[in-house]
Amino acid sequence: MDEHPEPVLGPAAGALDTRAELSEFLRTRRARLKPEDVGLRSFGRYRRVPGLRREELAQLAGVSVAYYTRLEQGNGRHVSAEVLDAIARALRLSEAEHAHLTHLAKPKQHKKKPAGRTQQVRGPLRTLLDTMDGGPAILVGRRSDILAWNRMTAAVFGDWAELPAHERNWARMVFLRPEYRDLLVDWEHKAIDVVSQLRMDAGSHPDDPRVSALVGELSVKSEEFRLLWAAHDVQEKCRGVQRLNHPLVGELELRVEAFHLADDHEQMLLTYHAEPGSPSAEALRLLASWGTDATRAEAGMPPRRTA
Repeated sequence: MDEHPEPVLGPAAGALDTRAELSEFLRTRRARLKPEDVGLRSFGRYRRVPGLRREELAQLAGVSVAYYTRLEQGNGRHVSAEVLDAIARALRLSEAEHAHLTHLAKPKQHKKKPAGRTQQVRGPLRTLLDTMDGGPAILVGRRSDILAWNRMTAAVFGDWAELPAHERNWARMVFLRPEYRDLLVDWEHKAIDVVSQLRMDAGSHPDDPRVSALVGELSVKSEEFRLLWAAHDVQEKCRGVQRLNHPLVGELELRVEAFHLADDHEQMLLTYHAEPGSPSAEALRLLASWGTDATRAEAGMPPRRTA
């Protein structure tokens, strides 16, 4: 692996090179499998490459070696959905990985939109967030941008209203803001989640200059991001547990659920809640009763600035 891998840009300024991305994605998925994992005999003690050989993968997928080699070299323009399905099964791809492979091999032509287009949040959705006062609720858009949040989010994660709009982004906060390494008990797991979801977005929108600009900036400023990005792992977060080390109430263990909006699949609502009767539930109740400004005062911070 390159010690300092960089995102590969295509001929259009600010666009990711989908051919290079397809090639690297297939190579890394093939490298993680061993012959015995897929029921093949491993001949010889030493293998020049990690994981399956191209010949072995082609045999499992039922395609010619030459055909698969062309695909792994980034030439997926004429590949059929059936062949992609067969390769996905042979590589034992997850549902998210299968979708990512399809996006890279057969990229869709998106309607031209302004490069600086800001995602809009519907008024009723903002009202809904305001009524969700039992725990943090966050609306996340493309590129891991944070679009809206409720009062409990500020009490638990910090007051993002103080940040410039372009810094309200999960990837930026996790990799570039040191305080989140203290707040997130399992920082490494959160970092993997953020990068995996950002790569899914990049595969779906390779011509988005804001995605490639974000990836480029993080690659320059964070070695940890560079290494995780080079792994080509993808996933779409739906649920899980987030453990936090809050400066006022101590450790919080919150359940996370994610929901895509029915009318805009590029926006996702993240909700956090504690198990009823648990210490975390009591901690959330205390934070809610104190309020954002009271919480900041207890932490020795000045009151929130207002517009």
